[in-house]
Amino acid sequence: MKNERLVLKTGPMAGKVFPVIGQVTVGRNPENTIQLDDLQVSRKHACIEHSGSGVVLRDLGSGNGTYIENRRILEYRLSPGTVIRFGTQEIVFEAEGGDEEEEEPASLSGIRFEADALENYRTTNAEEMFQTLFQSSGGVATDTELKETQRRLQAIYKANEIITSERDLNKLFVQVMEQIFSLIPAHNGMILLKDESNKWVEEHMKSRIPGTEFTVSSTIVNRAFDQKEAVITANAMNDSALDAGASIITGNIASAMCVPMLYQGSPLGVIYVDTRGTANAFVQGDLELLMALAGPSAISIRNAQYVRELKQAYDDLDRAYNDTLLVLANAIELRDHYTVGHTWRVTNFALAIAKQIGWSGKKLEEVEMGSVLHDVGKIGVDNAILSKPGKLTDEEYEKLKVHPQRGQDLLKDVKVLHPLIPYCLYHHERYDGRGYPFGLKGEDIPMEGRIVAVADTFDAMTSNRPYRKGLPPEVGIEELEKGKGTQFDPVCAQALIDCYKDGLIDQILQNYFQTDEKSIACPFCSTFIRIAESAEVGTVFDCHVCRRTIRLIEQNGVYFGELVSEADAG
Repeated sequence: MKNERLVLKTGPMAGKVFPVIGQVTVGRNPENTIQLDDLQVSRKHACIEHSGSGVVLRDLGSGNGTYIENRRILEYRLSPGTVIRFGTQEIVFEAEGGDEEEEEPASLSGIRFEADALENYRTTNAEEMFQTLFQSSGGVATDTELKETQRRLQAIYKANEIITSERDLNKLFVQVMEQIFSLIPAHNGMILLKDESNKWVEEHMKSRIPGTEFTVSSTIVNRAFDQKEAVITANAMNDSALDAGASIITGNIASAMCVPMLYQGSPLGVIYVDTRGTANAFVQGDLELLMALAGPSAISIRNAQYVRELKQAYDDLDRAYNDTLLVLANAIELRDHYTVGHTWRVTNFALAIAKQIGWSGKKLEEVEMGSVLHDVGKIGVDNAILSKPGKLTDEEYEKLKVHPQRGQDLLKDVKVLHPLIPYCLYHHERYDGRGYPFGLKGEDIPMEGRIVAVADTFDAMTSNRPYRKGLPPEVGIEELEKGKGTQFDPVCAQALIDCYKDGLIDQILQNYFQTDEKSIACPFCSTFIRIAESAEVGTVFDCHVCRRTIRLIEQNGVYFGELVSEADAG
């Protein structure tokens, strides 16, 4: 529970504290919660109470008015540190403790643009106004005016510092509106940008009145954008000159302001704010504040848009990078057609091991790409050796053993591929030092190589080749158990064993679904895929191992799969 209170700053009761519980009334009459012995204070001057938007101060028709920072107000949402003046007396609102509740963003679906006959508004050229902000209108400024100007400049400096430090576009919209609401007594606010087709896009909206329908005057919004003008309305609530159907009236809008957000002289969009039921809420100084925030906001928004565009470009490059690696992997598969699908199963086994030992995030992306390319060096091996169905001679085996170093040679000249080299270079090293190409032992072998070594050997044992049938997975697991600490890193081997026992790699096994009544072999990686009983000819689905898109076809009562291009799948 927040400790919300009113503390008297001046007068004979200075320092006295009144908690904000229920309705707190202020006036000269002794029946008020806070009695002020001041002839400038009305008998029942104002009240402070909780509402749906927070703690609200309301003037009760006092003769001399209620003031916040030298501005006469009718209604005002209080924030900690707000100083209220009744006559010559000052009271400060304080709040501390309790959980700060985040304000629910208003639903954009509640926004309605309405054409209106609004005529009673004042405009100022935004570029000229921005250049002359807070300049004296002439004459010698009083100490009060100088202090007020200093206060506003400090507030704007702090707000702009917060705005310009944000690079995330969505968070930036929130920060811009938060700073506006901290400086201007608005009930509603919205940031509108124009898209490429010149249509308005409601990027962010904030309201202090829950459940309100957000009606926006298209007149002042379009005027602000098209003419690059700062617009402020007069007292719309009491102006009989306005058309009865105007959005200012139907929306119960008492005051509104709208300023363009200019970037290098061109408008990106507008910032719009209004009040409901509070007449004459905005003064020229508020328009200046809004304009002072709009300029830096436009620059920050455009910078954030550039960051988003760069990220999109980077993502496009990243996809191109991944696609290039996949092309290389496909080239390996085409060269070594006896081990078709091996690359993709090894990749999935390696990912399972990496996750089991606690790797995550970007490292898993690296594991995936490194495993996809672990045999890229086979591109440099004679085709006669790769396609030989029987056992290799000693001379042929020596030629095959160069493929890890050939893989390194292929990747070394591309800096971005350097992290993938260990997956290529060390996946045939053995934990006991009897592997190749360097005969490294134990933890001298990089972890990347140790992971792929386990994944590579397990798939080699459990998948079919033209010259032999794969071992049952249980036998493959037994071989991993036997090889822990000799052929295999014990941690990596145990990780894959645990994954198998937990059922995490069943679907990766080439033949796991082969005995199902309705299954097909992936036409790309040869892994068997279960087909749902409800699947019909023409159904499109993805292989769970190589992630290729496949269409189910049938010939003479036998089901097959055919690869589908991305264009056809879309």
